[in-house]
Amino acid sequence: MRIDKFLKVSRILKRRTVAQEAASAGKISVNGKEVKPAYRVKVGDVVELAFSTGVLRFRVLAIKETVKKDEAASLYEVL
Repeated sequence: MRIDKFLKVSRILKRRTVAQEAASAGKISVNGKEVKPAYRVKVGDVVELAFSTGVLRFRVLAIKETVKKDEAASLYEVL
């Protein structure tokens, strides 16, 4: 699954366009490397997302096309 879609499905970012803009601006890195919106995320990847207030680091635990709101947090583990 693409990183921009994963961030939207997992509800870390509200919209996919916001995720695409963040990746294009260099604010998303996976396993220490800056990635583009089309990067294919895998289970076990460690993602860093830079916000203006700080950095969110999390590990991908599962990849699903759709999830319910209360199950979204089960896709990742905050480090």
